[in-house]
Amino acid sequence: MRTTHMEQMIEGPDGQWQKVLVNMGESSLGWLHARGLLSDRHFAAGDMLRQDWERAGLGARVTMRWDAGPRDGGRRGPGRRPDPTLGQIAARERFDGAIAAAGPGLSDILWRVACAGEGLAAAEKALGWPSRAGKLVLTLALDRVAGWYRMA
Repeated sequence: MRTTHMEQMIEGPDGQWQKVLVNMGESSLGWLHARGLLSDRHFAAGDMLRQDWERAGLGARVTMRWDAGPRDGGRRGPGRRPDPTLGQIAARERFDGAIAAAGPGLSDILWRVACAGEGLAAAEKALGWPSRAGKLVLTLALDRVAGWYRMA
């Protein structure tokens, strides 16, 4: 049986710790949006960034790559790397542009939460930030990314 939910302790807006049930299939941005901590515009911007990251093939590969066939002459081993598709190139350019628009101090938490799927508390801890600082920085980054994607 596969676990779809997990109990987790989080700090609420009032500073009190509470036990919540977290859906493991839900993204970090989706979790924040569902609880009213991100606007529709911020959620859409983060989701577009994540989609571009995935389309560009920037995520870690967890399965075997079947596209590396034998080299010419019948020798085994990786052949030349396949050329990226135009869609991958365009997605990579959009991703790079959006990250640049977020800026150097904001792109770290943006990538961790929107693309890597880290929770806000875990991202704050990994970056050495105080509790609740991540939400403010994330919303600033998402605002810049939404502007870059020309979202209303």
